[in-house]
Amino acid sequence: MHGYADNKQDHVRRLRRIEGQIRGLQRMVEEDKYCIDILTQVSASNRALQSFALSLLEEHMAHCVAEATVKGGAEAEAKIKEASDAIARLVRS
Repeated sequence: MHGYADNKQDHVRRLRRIEGQIRGLQRMVEEDKYCIDILTQVSASNRALQSFALSLLEEHMAHCVAEATVKGGAEAEAKIKEASDAIARLVRS
């Protein structure tokens, strides 16, 4: 079971809203909207994705990483490295 399982439907709803934002961006370009207005919506979409990613990461750490650290050993080290790498990717993006 994944760490996000308890909130799966909430995550799907959030992703659908983000999908709607992206489609809205596409419409804005198709309708030749003002550049700054489009950029404002791009920024909002990025924030929504970042918020989703942080929520998912928090759940991963609370469930998957915490469970692995209880077991200890190589699995714990691997999960911590995996989480650290994911955080690094998020920070760079």
